[in-house]
Amino acid sequence: NEGLTSRGYPSDRIVTPLIINGDMSVAQRGTSVNNTDGAPYIIDRYRNQAVYGSTAPTATIAISQSTTVPTGQGFVKSTKYDVTTAQGTLTTDTGYALEQRIEGQNLQMIRKGTSNAEKLTLAFWVRSNKTGTYIAELADMDNSRQCSQAYTISSADTWEKKVLNYPADTTGAYDNDNATSLKLRIWVAAGATYTSGTLATTWATTSSGNSAVGQVNLVDSTSNEWYITGLQLEIGEFNSTTIPAFQFESFDDNLRRCCRYFQDYGSFKLWTTALDGNTTTRLGGVFAFNTTMRATPSVSKTNNTGTIDSQTITDKGYSVFAEKTDRGTTTNVTDIELDSEL
Repeated sequence: NEGLTSRGYPSDRIVTPLIINGDMSVAQRGTSVNNTDGAPYIIDRYRNQAVYGSTAPTATIAISQSTTVPTGQGFVKSTKYDVTTAQGTLTTDTGYALEQRIEGQNLQMIRKGTSNAEKLTLAFWVRSNKTGTYIAELADMDNSRQCSQAYTISSADTWEKKVLNYPADTTGAYDNDNATSLKLRIWVAAGATYTSGTLATTWATTSSGNSAVGQVNLVDSTSNEWYITGLQLEIGEFNSTTIPAFQFESFDDNLRRCCRYFQDYGSFKLWTTALDGNTTTRLGGVFAFNTTMRATPSVSKTNNTGTIDSQTITDKGYSVFAEKTDRGTTTNVTDIELDSEL
C-alpha cells in the first residue's frame, strides 16, 4: 500500500473512492441533456436536480459532458452547466443542484452516530463566469440531518480547487443497506425556501431554509456557465496542502462501479431462440448483467420483431420468453437500458 501512504493514508488502509465517477469520464446515457424541472442523469451517477414545490421553475440548463478541464491535473472530462433560458428572480421554492447519492453500506467506515465518528473533506475543481458564493451540502437521509459549507468562485472563467471540511456527526448512524443514506448536493441556484435561515455549517436536524444560504443565482443570465470535475469525498480533515491526490481509476473499473446503477446495451440484440426444439409456440433468451446491480432494475427496451409475453428480471440478469404462435420464429430485443439508480 505504498501508493496509499503517499496519498496521506496509513499503510494498512485500503481506500475505494466514496464518490463514483469523480472525474466525470463515464456517460452511458449520452453527453448532453436539457433540464428545466426534472432530475435527469447524464454523466453517470450525477443527478441534475431541479427542485421545486408548487411552482415549476422557468430556467433551462443545458447539461453536458465537457472537455474543458483544469490544465495539468490529469482530468479529461467535466460536467458543464450552460444556462439557455434565464430566470432572473427565482420563485421561493425553486433550486438547481448537482447531486450524487451514496448507499449506506458504503459509508459504515465513517462510524457516524458513534463517539468515533469521522470528519469528512470534500474537494473538487470548479469554474464559472459567475463569481460569488456557492454551497455544497451533505444530507443524511436516514436521520434527517444536514451540514453545508460555502465556497467562493473568486476569478471568472478560471479553474479553482476547493477543499471543504465537514465536522464529525455523533448523532444518527447510517443504515447498513443499499438505499440512499447520504446525498452530496452542490447547489448552483436556490430560492428562499432553501436560503431563508442560517447556513447549517455543523450537523443539525434538517431544515430546508438552512441548506443553501448565500447561494448565487447561476440561472439569472444565459451568459452563465459552470463546470466541475475531480470530485472526491475523503474520510478525515484535510486542507489544500494535505488533501490526498485525486484517486484516478482505470476506465473499466470506473465503468463497472457505474454499472451497479445503470447499464446501457445500446444496439445489442437479445435474440430469443427456440426452446425444446419448438419453433411455433416457445422462444426464450437470457443474459447476465456485466455486474450485479444495486437492486432489481427497471428495464426499457425496443422489441424489433415478435412479441414478448413474459420476462424475468433480477439484480443479476434478464430473461424474456415469447410463447404466442403469431410472433414468427424469432423475437429480437434491442436498445436495452437497465436502471437501478438511488
